[in-house]
Amino acid sequence: MPPFALHPQLLADCHRLGQLSHSHLLLHRNAEVPWFILVPETELTNLLDLPIAQRDGVLVDCKRVSDYLRGTRNYPRVNVAWIGNLVPQLHVHVIGRRQDDPCWPKPVWGHLAPGPDYSPAEVEAIRTALLKS
Repeated sequence: MPPFALHPQLLADCHRLGQLSHSHLLLHRNAEVPWFILVPETELTNLLDLPIAQRDGVLVDCKRVSDYLRGTRNYPRVNVAWIGNLVPQLHVHVIGRRQDDPCWPKPVWGHLAPGPDYSPAEVEAIRTALLKS
């Protein structure tokens, strides 16, 4: 089996923050909304097909990001989805939402205009907040 690698489109669209307990953690470059992508190490393409322990671990990672968005960043809503229409590698989107975001109430997919990237300091602050033990 070849070594695990992140899909090139995910790497192009995101900052690589590091690894949570069951997922690689990415931050979408568009800073208009806090959009995280979690990628478990698997060849499977559907979250529900993962072995129970791995699936539950990925959901624990999603909860960690959701808690950060709702608690630290004060986003009242968190959207979670795994779609995979454009990138076939299993990945889970965890996105902070509020009524003043540029896409509200529509989904971010197909409605988020190109926006500013995060500064290196912002990326590092987010990385530190989410990866600290």
